[in-house]
Amino acid sequence: MLLSKDILASSGVKFGTSGARGLVTQFSNDVCAAFVHAFITGIQSQFTFDSVAIAIDNRPSSPSMAMACVAAIKQLGLAPVYYGVIPTPALAYRAMQDDIPCIMVTGSHIPFDRNGLKFYRPDGEITKADEVAIVESPAVFEPITELPVLEANEYAKQSYVERYASLFDANLLTGKKIGIYEHSSAGRDLYADLFQSLGAEVVALERSNEFVPIDTEAVSTKDVAKAKAWSKQYGFDAIFSTDGDGDRPLVADEHGNWLRGDILGLLCANVLNIDALAVPVSCNTAIEKSAVFKQVTRTKIGSPYVIAEFEKLNTQFDGVAGFEANGGFLLGSDVQVAGSTLKALPTRDALLPFFMLLSAAKNSTITQLVDKLPKRFTHSDRIENFATETSQKIIAEAAEQPQVLLTKLSITESIVSMDVTDGLRITLSNDDVVHLRPSGNAPELRCYAESSSIEVAQQLVTQVLINIIK
Repeated sequence: MLLSKDILASSGVKFGTSGARGLVTQFSNDVCAAFVHAFITGIQSQFTFDSVAIAIDNRPSSPSMAMACVAAIKQLGLAPVYYGVIPTPALAYRAMQDDIPCIMVTGSHIPFDRNGLKFYRPDGEITKADEVAIVESPAVFEPITELPVLEANEYAKQSYVERYASLFDANLLTGKKIGIYEHSSAGRDLYADLFQSLGAEVVALERSNEFVPIDTEAVSTKDVAKAKAWSKQYGFDAIFSTDGDGDRPLVADEHGNWLRGDILGLLCANVLNIDALAVPVSCNTAIEKSAVFKQVTRTKIGSPYVIAEFEKLNTQFDGVAGFEANGGFLLGSDVQVAGSTLKALPTRDALLPFFMLLSAAKNSTITQLVDKLPKRFTHSDRIENFATETSQKIIAEAAEQPQVLLTKLSITESIVSMDVTDGLRITLSNDDVVHLRPSGNAPELRCYAESSSIEVAQQLVTQVLINIIK
């Protein structure tokens, strides 16, 4: 017999901002099984269920990991429901409607040599406390010696499509020409049909047989150039894409300019008439400056922290939501859309903000909507393969002596305020913001900057990261 906590402790796999992440080589059959046993046995005292749903992204390692998870589910005497390759929000939505837990095999945006597992209780994403319980679980199990053959069920995919197809008028996207940057997104097989069913003209772009690690928070220079070229070639009203597991949107305007995720979230929340928001500390201050929400609560970075705020906000406000700088939109309460009720989906979703954006831009352009917002611009980038311990040391020392850090970064402005909610976020005397934070998913140091112009924000990020490397 194997003990879950011992297997997990020696695996090298750790929880990040959203799920457990590690190298593919670390996710052995028994490590996957240890996670499943720890997760399921940990929630069985709180929920009653006889089946567990599971789905995967398009990473080459995901099918075998799913097989190991399914084998573990069967060891527990439960029925696995395998939905194949679908977006994470599609899996989470179907499982929540069926009141059962689910597991998504995905590494989201991180490189293909890494992967991960996301866990959902019947009532939604696991909490940080649940993560601790999983790591310390005393669950025991037999080694996995045989992997089952998996056959995909289409029901979750169909339910997710129906969630939006039934909500909007059939002519919502009539007159709109939309490019879909498909790459290896888990949702690439459903987006075109869905958009066309709502009246859009669709052009599929650059589907890849190789896994493409799209980071919606740090868009590559190649993808920036691609979007501009595609818009010029095809005359798109918008370009839609997502990260690997389809829970974070990447949306470009009619000129091929990728929108920051928090700007997309702000526009979506405004159209939905949301009363109260929970957003990570890294999000654009245009949210507060827009003065359209009754309350904005800032949290640590990661969907579990955003979701944790929903319970409190739901006792005070009718419409509750959250979003992240990476674009994922979380609906914390039921809301009314076009006279119909849209059920809460407290996990990151890529489709809702895109639909609400185009709904608002029905008789205008995306650029015109963005231009009405307070003029605050953000940019972010990262140093890859940068030891987390080094990042933490830099930030700890900077928190003690922030002016020393600014001098090393060649920043001459004085400090107005500091926020250590997650990393180190410094507001400068000219209202610019610099935020340093180790990634919770990979050995990377992220830098966020905010200013009154995009050029200054970009320059700040470049300046900071170059000086840190030096």
